Amino acid sequence: MSNKAVKIALHTEQRDEYFREQNQVFGDFAFTAKVANVFDDMVSRSVPFYMEMQRMVSELALDFSKPDTSLYDIGCSTATTLLTLDPLLDPSMKFIGLDNAPEMLEKARQKLQTTETRRIIDLQVVDLHQGIPLENASIVTMLLTLQFVRPLYRERTMKAIHAGLNDQGCLLLIEKLTSEDTIFNRLFIQHYYDFKRFNGYSEIEIANKRESLENVLIPYRLEENFQLLKEAGFRSVEVFFRWYNFCGIIAVK
Repeated sequence: MSNKAVKIALHTEQRDEYFREQNQVFGDFAFTAKVANVFDDMVSRSVPFYMEMQRMVSELALDFSKPDTSLYDIGCSTATTLLTLDPLLDPSMKFIGLDNAPEMLEKARQKLQTTETRRIIDLQVVDLHQGIPLENASIVTMLLTLQFVRPLYRERTMKAIHAGLNDQGCLLLIEKLTSEDTIFNRLFIQHYYDFKRFNGYSEIEIANKRESLENVLIPYRLEENFQLLKEAGFRSVEVFFRWYNFCGIIAVK
């Protein structure tokens, strides 16, 4: 593994106040232009140890990267992971970012224009429910994305990723989890909301976002994610990060 320093490519100048209005009806959460504009701040304040997750993903990507192969970031949002990995991985590797929200990709392009990169990063609008075009991949990253894929399509999504990976290629997956045990589920959610309060979110913001995500973000149990990966054909699956109801999983073909 390389000992290159990891610099996380987050732009957090614009503060997330999207869910602040008390009497506003938000409807189901969507990655709109307003969300895209504050997304980097939103994710850094809403996801525990997000910077550490990115650092660990970068280290593991270095372990599995191969020259003249491709790296796919599925659900690439504002290209934070792609830009973080760009200076670390071999310049012969192709970087492809896939996302179903054009507004998020527009924000990603703005970040690319203000950041020096070593390669052309290909950003594509792709509906994950309609299939994923992958080929010659040594690494696939999927950070906080599978939870937004409707359960009906998750098996097909995992099989498509497995098929597009080269032998010894890896999938780096980060997901929010639920627990079968109601005691742990309640405690983990409670501590998660404490984390959001600590980062400056109000009770109104927490409640509004929770309601907005209710029918959109559908977490699996850890065991369900493992089963999904194994049934897709991955031979080795292991947890590399865990914080209450957030988990990082590495799966190797």
